[in-house]
Amino acid sequence: MNKRKAIHTDLAPAAIGTYSQAICVGDLVFISGQLPLLPNTMELDGQDIETQTRRVFLNLAAIAEAAGADLNDAVKINISMIDLAGFAVVNTVMADYFSQPYPARACVQVAALPKNALIEIEATLGV
Repeated sequence: MNKRKAIHTDLAPAAIGTYSQAICVGDLVFISGQLPLLPNTMELDGQDIETQTRRVFLNLAAIAEAAGADLNDAVKINISMIDLAGFAVVNTVMADYFSQPYPARACVQVAALPKNALIEIEATLGV
């Protein structure tokens, strides 16, 4: 018996590969890495780290809502950035979308991201 349930919303970018926007298993929702793409055009939202980070969190929030949750249900966030010099900006933006206790988090610098994005974030929610 397969206990996985795919989560999808048109309010977040469609998957651009062989993956789901999110998968729910039991009390956990695993949201795939989100790029700063506008859902209706699949184009990057902005060229700066603040704009792109806000778009990523909006996309994550839309998927969380489709799963019957919200971002404050996040237990773990994984952030990939092409330049950690923008880390302070990401922290500031993140504070606008989460309340304490904040989720556990990892952040790494990567060589490149799809569509030349500056940031990609994935989340695990406990629902």
